[in-house]
Parts: sequence; C-alpha cells; structure tokens
Amino acid sequence: MKKIFALIFLFACAAAGFAQELDATVTVNFQNLPQLNKENLVRFENDLKNYVNSTRFSGQEWRYQKIKCSFNISINTATGDNSYMAQVVVISQRNIHKTSDFTMLLRIFDNNWSFNYEKNQQLISNPTTFNSLLSFIDYYALLIIGMENDSWDKLSGTPFFAKANEIALMGANTPQKKGWESTSGTYNRRDFTENLLSEKYRVVREAFADYHYGLDMMSQRIPVAQKKEQYYRAGQERIAGFVRSVDGISSKLDINSFYVKAVFEAKYLELAERLKDYPDKQIFRMLKSVDNAHSTKYDEMLKK
Repeated sequence: MKKIFALIFLFACAAAGFAQELDATVTVNFQNLPQLNKENLVRFENDLKNYVNSTRFSGQEWRYQKIKCSFNISINTATGDNSYMAQVVVISQRNIHKTSDFTMLLRIFDNNWSFNYEKNQQLISNPTTFNSLLSFIDYYALLIIGMENDSWDKLSGTPFFAKANEIALMGANTPQKKGWESTSGTYNRRDFTENLLSEKYRVVREAFADYHYGLDMMSQRIPVAQKKEQYYRAGQERIAGFVRSVDGISSKLDINSFYVKAVFEAKYLELAERLKDYPDKQIFRMLKSVDNAHSTKYDEMLKK
C-alpha cells in the first residue's frame, strides 16, 4: 500500500511536468546594519529568491511536486563592505497525500552563517567550487530535497545528503569554516549530514518513511465510515511504530544528535496531535525518553 501511495504521488507530479525542485519563500531582515550595507543589500532578497527557485539542485529535471520551503534570514553584522554574519531559519513542508494539508519535515535554526555578497552580484550555481553564499543555500536545498525523498521512500534521500556533505567538507576547509566544521555540542552542518549518512541512524530514517505513510493513511478522506476508521487506526499505528523504533534503539545512538533533534523539533506537535487518542498512553512516556526537549508537551498529553 505504501508503494502505491508513493507511485501515485510520483506519477501525478510527473504529469504536472515540474522542472525545478523548490517553491521557496525567502525573507531577509537587515534593518540593524549601517546605511551603506543596507544600500548594498537592497536587491539581496530578490536575487536569492530567484536563485533558490530557479536552480536545479538535484542536477536533473525534477518531475515531482515542488517542495514548499522557506529561508528566513536575519543579517546581524557587517564585518566589512561586503562581508556579513547571519542567522537563518530553514523550514520545509511535505504535502500529505490526496489532501491540501502539509506536514513539516525540517525546521533548523542555523546561527553561524558568514558570507560575502557584493551589490548586483550575479548568483550562478557552481557545485564544484565552494562559495560562502551559494554553497550555504545549496547545502540546505539538498537537505530539503533529501528529507522530502526520505519521507516517501526509505533512504531515497541518500544521494542528496551525500552531495550536501561534500559541500560541508569543502566549507570546513575554508577561512569561513565556522558553522561548517565539526564542533562538539554545537550545531554544525558537517555533523548534521554525517548523522544522516551514518549507518547508526538508518533505523530512524527508515521509520521516518513509515511515519509519513501512516500520516497519509490517517488523512485519507474515505466516504465509508468503517473503512475510514480502519485507515485512521492503521496509520496511527504506523506513527506509534516510529516512536517505538526510535525508543528501541535509543541506547545505541546519540539521542541528542542534530538529526534526531531536528526530526522531533519538526514533529513533536504533530506527534502529540496524531497520537492524542492512541489507546496506549505509554507512547508519550517513550516520547519523553527520546525527546526530552519537548517533555512538557508530552506530560500535557499524559494528563488528558
């Protein structure tokens, strides 16, 4: 059944003939910068938006539904006429099959982006050369595409995560390596993609696909009440199975790894909502164990 859902989705999107992957919103805030820098950045948001929405990050024609995502950029510091430090929130969403609803796949707060940008600079993709501005965007675009693929078909995001990791490795060997190089306890792009590619987290990634299959099943608009209830409960069991899978291997992985934390940051509210009427409330105790950062929400569900 899962394969049928995925194939229907892919065929439907192929018929639509999309050529590029992302449907991105880009917002840039630089109001705290000196006037000269503000003038230099006046076209930055529009230039970046055009780049994100026109570049083929997969390196091939994309024939599936465009992925809704956003880059919310706050430029806090200008370290020169053309050098900047910024914080970015990257979000991506996946369409829930046969509905108009979306589920969040990724929400990352990255507070260590340093880049160069000159007024009226042309933004042209070159995957073989590190660029402090465009390589950052390419990295997250590939993460977004990889997470989308992983949500439909187990481990199918691997080629995109591998490309993103190549960018991270290049970035870690440049003067602007902060945020790219591996550092203990602090979010960095290299460790995030290495988490995704590690065999240690394979079970989590496979369960991630099962989770979204369950979400698709729960959300189907089926006119026959009895059959709708069967789909709902079967889908809910898949989502609960995701929690059990992560809990079952929690002793063998770093539950505070950047990847696992990112999954729960995107999913904790949805987990609470989708499992609120699940018969076994022990599921929320498991969630507290594997996602302590959101234990308050799970305690709230245990009291209901």
